[in-house]
Amino acid sequence: MNETGKAIAAQNGAKAEQSLDISEIQKRLAAQPIYTGAMDSLYGPQTRRSIQAALQTQGLDGWRDWPKARLLTAARQYLCTLDGIDAGRIDGLEGPQPRHVIEIYEARLRGDKEPETWRDAANAGTEPAPAPATARTLDWPRQKDASTYFGRPGENQMRLALSYPMRLAWDTSTVVHSTLCHEKVHDAAARVLTRVLDHYGDNITLLGLDLFGGCLNVRKMRGGSAWCMHSWGIGFDFDPARNRLRWGKDKAAFARPEYAKWFDLWEEEGAISLGRLRNYDWIHVQFARL
Repeated sequence: MNETGKAIAAQNGAKAEQSLDISEIQKRLAAQPIYTGAMDSLYGPQTRRSIQAALQTQGLDGWRDWPKARLLTAARQYLCTLDGIDAGRIDGLEGPQPRHVIEIYEARLRGDKEPETWRDAANAGTEPAPAPATARTLDWPRQKDASTYFGRPGENQMRLALSYPMRLAWDTSTVVHSTLCHEKVHDAAARVLTRVLDHYGDNITLLGLDLFGGCLNVRKMRGGSAWCMHSWGIGFDFDPARNRLRWGKDKAAFARPEYAKWFDLWEEEGAISLGRLRNYDWIHVQFARL
């Protein structure tokens, strides 16, 4: 096949994938019944209005001005919610959590439960990871003891002023100057980010160290059944698009040598990197040991 043929085939494949997505949305909304149009797999006015009607039932604001791509993502989040998949707040933004729950939904259509349980399986019988060689303090608890040490998920939070402006990873036009985190990790996180600024300076944006993926988020682990460390505001995510959850060091941007000092700085405050210890979730650092 020549290059033109390959391009056309790729284009047709992308259209087919999109058609399947819209077809599923139409089918599910018709069962509500919210959508009453033809099952044509096309994003027409009636499909758009039906998605907007579904979002209205969720008590959301602002969706009337959302573009096509955001409405489709919101529709997929809505379908996940209908099936009891914890999609979090339906916002139509392409963050790692929406991407994960959509993956779960599509896997369920295939009869595949693996995306919901892979982390539990991967961690079953795994010995606790040793403290990082650069760690300065071992005061942080094990993950299993997070509730004892930090209290109930979502409580005891305080606002952390970021040492440099960050961009919301899935909406880079939004600048983030602060975030909520647990009061016990506040000072340590502040010291890390101040040292990141000192070390990387003008290279922060080039390396994506200002692409903020979130901190406090009360939810279960992606691919697992335990509470995520974000539930206590003790985990921080950065640059999720280039460091997908299950990507190893062969794909994850943060696995490259230029990020070694980034992780050293976190580890010197006792935080750990799942990327360094488990070779997945390179976006994530947390103030709890495995």
